[in-house]
Amino acid sequence: MSSILLYILIGYLLLAILVYLVQEKFIFKPEKLSQDFKFKYDAPFEELFFEVAPGIRINGLHFYTPEPKGLILYLHGNSRSIKGWAKCARDFYRYGYDVVLVDYRGFGKSTGKRSEKNLLSDLQFVYDKLLEKYEQHHILVYGRSLGSGFATKLAADNAPRYLILDAPYFSFLKVVERFTPFLPHRILLRYHLRTDHWIRKVNCHTYILHGTRDRLIPIRHSEKLQQLNPHKITLIRIQGGGHNNLPAFPEYHNFIRDILQY
Repeated sequence: MSSILLYILIGYLLLAILVYLVQEKFIFKPEKLSQDFKFKYDAPFEELFFEVAPGIRINGLHFYTPEPKGLILYLHGNSRSIKGWAKCARDFYRYGYDVVLVDYRGFGKSTGKRSEKNLLSDLQFVYDKLLEKYEQHHILVYGRSLGSGFATKLAADNAPRYLILDAPYFSFLKVVERFTPFLPHRILLRYHLRTDHWIRKVNCHTYILHGTRDRLIPIRHSEKLQQLNPHKITLIRIQGGGHNNLPAFPEYHNFIRDILQY
């Protein structure tokens, strides 16, 4: 019996070590683009590069309108690159808003080694650069899935007009614990992304959109976030919506329209 327990313990330790070493491959699913890749879209846009540190660049796209009502800073999920996420920009520029999307380190043309600290620092750098062209009360920060934690941190440290969260998590730790609850993730996980802590410091109004049939990040994450500051957080439930299909619902677009025209 003791030898069986020893094998189980060794197997558990090996699994924990493996999870620690390869977690980035499970968390991030980037699409990488060559530096000479040419973006092509029907709407007016320009490509951006943010030199966040010597030799490290964050790539972005800026969709612009003649007389913008404001700017949406769109922080995407954990897969693909801004090449594909750019289609989401039309949900905002059709209402007269400029839209900036950026790729995290290792996504698209963006370079540099990822860490939670580096990613948060990069996005604050981008935000500061945008403040050189836009009044802060005209900036809206939009975070989708993985990007919801980054967006909340930006809103907590700055003063945008609104924060919009699309399928957010209470904390990244809570997402991971659903799938492997038997592992000590508080020790193993290198990305904690404490949306629950940061959202308490957000002073602007926050809108949360979440599908009622989201299997990856259940709507209870958003319900718990709203409970932290119910007077400043509006939770919009998309009935029947999953994790990746909210734009397929007319209600999603109606709510986005109402938020932007408010």
